[in-house]
Amino acid sequence: MNTIGVSANRLEILQIAKAVAEEKAIDQSIVIEAMQEAIEKAAKAKYGQEHDIRAKIDSTTGEQTLWRIQTVVADEEFEDESKELRLSEAKKIDADLVAGDELKEELPPFDFGRVAAQTAKQVIMQKVRDAERERQYNEYKDRVGEVISGVVKRVEYGHVIVDLGRAEGIIRRNDGIPRENFQTNDRVRAYLYKVSRETKGPQIFLSRAAPEFMVKLFAQEVPEVYEGVIEIKACSRDAGSRAKIGVISNDSSIDPVGACVGMRGARVQAVVGELSGEKIDIIPWNYDDATFIVNALQPAEVSKVVLDEEERRVEVVVADDQFPLAIGRRGQNVRLASQLTGWQIDLVTETADSERYQREFQERTDLFMKALDADETLAQLLASEGFETVEEIAYVAPEDFITIEGFDEDVAEELQERAREFLDRLAAENDAKRKELGVEDAVMELDGMTPSFAVRLGEEGVQTLDDVAGLVPDDITGWREPGPDGKPVWVEGVLKKGEMRKDDAQMFIMRARVAAGWIEPDAIEQMLAEKAEEETPELTEEERALLALGELGNNPSPDAVDEALEELEFDLDALAAEGGDEEAAPQE
Repeated sequence: MNTIGVSANRLEILQIAKAVAEEKAIDQSIVIEAMQEAIEKAAKAKYGQEHDIRAKIDSTTGEQTLWRIQTVVADEEFEDESKELRLSEAKKIDADLVAGDELKEELPPFDFGRVAAQTAKQVIMQKVRDAERERQYNEYKDRVGEVISGVVKRVEYGHVIVDLGRAEGIIRRNDGIPRENFQTNDRVRAYLYKVSRETKGPQIFLSRAAPEFMVKLFAQEVPEVYEGVIEIKACSRDAGSRAKIGVISNDSSIDPVGACVGMRGARVQAVVGELSGEKIDIIPWNYDDATFIVNALQPAEVSKVVLDEEERRVEVVVADDQFPLAIGRRGQNVRLASQLTGWQIDLVTETADSERYQREFQERTDLFMKALDADETLAQLLASEGFETVEEIAYVAPEDFITIEGFDEDVAEELQERAREFLDRLAAENDAKRKELGVEDAVMELDGMTPSFAVRLGEEGVQTLDDVAGLVPDDITGWREPGPDGKPVWVEGVLKKGEMRKDDAQMFIMRARVAAGWIEPDAIEQMLAEKAEEETPELTEEERALLALGELGNNPSPDAVDEALEELEFDLDALAAEGGDEEAAPQE
């Protein structure tokens, strides 16, 4: 055995490796590998960097061995004297050697100098640090989404460094609760939301302001939430000030709001205490968006809700005295409700809504007076009956007119005749204007094209099929973009808001591209198929069973029914006992 000149004997080497491994919580073999690498580096400094030198420390006995390795190569392929050995010379040493074999030459012992020892120490420390960082990353990357606790180590510029025991986490200034001050050695709980691998070690990011933190706290305080009987469907927070959570119970006998509040508010107060007094509104979640939005705006009372599903916007009408309550301090209530529901909420007072209705009513009245050559009383009557455009009057079924008090068939026929004449005159005027603007006749042949639509296209400089084909849906329908104050503002497209849906605009443009020869007609069918596939809802077990039974005909035999249900692995009796599929008929 070679004795390498180091201060520690064989057993001490193993003891040191074990102590370092336990302190850093890494595998002992990693420390031994680092020591081997350090010995190899020191040996290369003594014998030459060009040599292939390898060290070995026995993990059981601590015995250390050092070799120089040379690879046997054919004489004509010999290139590197320090790492290769000619086959002819190798045969003199061992006749059994062939090209590709390795020849080990044991090296004599040597003493570590001061520089070599320092280098070896750096190699070992670097290797151990790398192993410790990898261990920390692997340990915490799978714990993302958990609430973990630690001790405040220090506070730097508002960022809180937390000692987690075997790693350090950071609560950045934006992830903390405002006005919450931590001192060194304070215990703190936070939500682990991200672990990133960095050159200086893994960065473990913690948050006390994330909505998920509040959800996890409720799961710890409310057994029904932890067990899944009560679900927290949504959560929005203004950290340190106020929060809203939407809860629903999967058991009709359990009140989700009461369960989260607890006896005398004990459960919710435990969460409030952890969050430095943050006020929490517990909202009943509902499958109906309008109902949930009304609930989310509590404590304000809502008079009317108008949904725009395409844009995910909702107009909420409240009484004038409820308007400040609905907005909340600095817009906090409506902002949290919007985040909770996922809808952009526009608040309108009843007075403003009434004024807008009166203005729109007067505009429709004036339009009907002009188009139908009618007096104001008749025009107001038509507007109050729900007619909004001249087209509705021209093409509505005559019997819908007769139901209006004072109208008969003759009056209905006369009104519709006047409406059609007005539309014909308007179409002729728009067609002439369209030609004046240079809009080609080929554009008029597109499905969904009207003279008024063509005029608006012409006013925007869209004149040919290629021009139409080059549009995008937002160009037609309009879009929202951030305004000067950061709030989204509506930018009008070719058509006014609501005149055409975005998917209809996309189909219109696709037809123009086909007509212009940009794409093949099959592209439209493919797009429709993909859209249908995306919109096809997944059937519940009850729906699958009913569908299967429906396909059997009106009078299926008992054997056919049993066979269909057996193929679906569906228990119809069990469903009947349970009262139906909850997913198919969600509780409200």
